[in-house]
Amino acid sequence: MTEMCYYEVLEVSKDCSGAELKKAYRKLAMKYHPDRNPDDKEAEDKFKIVNEAYQVLSDDEKRSIYDRYGKAGLEGQGGMGGGGFGGGNMDDIMEMFNSMFGGGGGGFGRQSRRDPSQKYALDFEIELQLEFHEAVFGCEKKIDIRYKTPCNDCKGTGAKDGKLETCDYCKGQGQVLMRQGPMQFAQTCPKCHGQGQSIKEACGSCHGKGYHEEEDTVTINIPAGVDSGNRLRAQGYGNESKSGQRGDLYLTFIVEEDENFIRNGNDIYIEVPVFFTQAILGETISIPALDGELELELKQSTKDKEQFIFAGEGVADVHGGRKGRLIAQVQMILPKKINEEQKELLEKLQESYGVESRPHKSTFDSAFDRVKSWFKN
Repeated sequence: MTEMCYYEVLEVSKDCSGAELKKAYRKLAMKYHPDRNPDDKEAEDKFKIVNEAYQVLSDDEKRSIYDRYGKAGLEGQGGMGGGGFGGGNMDDIMEMFNSMFGGGGGGFGRQSRRDPSQKYALDFEIELQLEFHEAVFGCEKKIDIRYKTPCNDCKGTGAKDGKLETCDYCKGQGQVLMRQGPMQFAQTCPKCHGQGQSIKEACGSCHGKGYHEEEDTVTINIPAGVDSGNRLRAQGYGNESKSGQRGDLYLTFIVEEDENFIRNGNDIYIEVPVFFTQAILGETISIPALDGELELELKQSTKDKEQFIFAGEGVADVHGGRKGRLIAQVQMILPKKINEEQKELLEKLQESYGVESRPHKSTFDSAFDRVKSWFKN
């Protein structure tokens, strides 16, 4: 049976740096964490192997052994901390989990570790769609949410009258030892989810879930300058714990596109249609801007796709407030059809330029001569 390569598990190259390794691990641990994938056996298995791979590759000594001898070389070397996540990088792993799933300084919650008896995560995330101008200038939004609150009948346990029995799978330990090849590591009990106790009879009120869902409408102030993919933390609007504490709501923004303005970071692009005579003769025209309008001075012989930059007319930076640029790009418009009078005038104009009006002739004359010479005997 072919072993899964740890580098492939973490989707990194063999010469990746420690920072790249940690970034890849964070991404995959977030993706497959059991809190985000309840009752998903495949995600649970992937989560285990991701942790196993990171604990080996984040340790220089273990990584060196693995690179030379593979997983077999780690047997007897304390490859996984002697039977659980007890190796030298456990603090590193827990630091990342605290920042991702709760605790200690600006992560997703306030607990250093999630209480295993808590049936659900206290923080949750929703996507919020914003119109273009709402994101640019900021706004106040009323949002309908559904959050979890513990079932009073079972005290959030999911068991009838709150009565639990010792889990027969982990014998009340909350963890089970798993073995994969030569390595052994601890895993949260899949039956009791680390609680050490299991439900004998489900609560009739919440049907064993341990919670009910409540509806609420919250008012959120959206700062000016947010963009698609930005996240905002609304403290105290998450799910409710058994102690009555509320987690946090995280908003991920999706900003609609505008018909005329195109946003790139804090810069705004706008395409300005210009008739060819305007471009040739030059003219001052008014163009729309985020705060009203601007005067655009077209020089004589303005070129197609030429750009005119207005500093400080873009979007305010969501963190610092400094505004980006507005970039107006010329889109040359040619007449779709001309009448006889217009054709006559254009021919006169062309003739008035003499040789200059036929640049292709001077460019290609020598090329024609070369091509003819290729076929001479």
